[in-house]
Amino acid sequence: MSKAKKGDSVKIHYTGKLVDGTVFDSSAGREPLEFTVGDGRVIPGFDEAVLGMAIGDTKNVTIPCAKAYGEKNEQLVIEVPRSQVPPDLNPELDQKLQMGGPNGEVIMVTVVGLNDEVITLDANPPLAGKDLIFDLELVAIS
Repeated sequence: MSKAKKGDSVKIHYTGKLVDGTVFDSSAGREPLEFTVGDGRVIPGFDEAVLGMAIGDTKNVTIPCAKAYGEKNEQLVIEVPRSQVPPDLNPELDQKLQMGGPNGEVIMVTVVGLNDEVITLDANPPLAGKDLIFDLELVAIS
């Protein structure tokens, strides 16, 4: 039976959980995730977990944050004076916003703090600094 290797296109059903059991993503009720093993489209630990799996195999794997979204970078948490926020924007905690980066790119940020003077924004990926647990089922290799 064929086993998944680098360069294979695979289809995987998955459920991703945090260490406390909170589900953050799942393919349940959807088409399986399709990607090419080793092409960098998924986090490194997910790629590594699929290697060697055969169609029908299931696996539970814990991916340390270093092989997921990395450690949280405190330099990506910034305070913006309220005077620099558009007047029609009424930010709320945990709200996702877009802002312009230094090179004109769009950066996704999350509002993590508010007071009368400043808004604190976090540009880290939401899962940065977290170990992730995945239940995997390989459904196709091509």
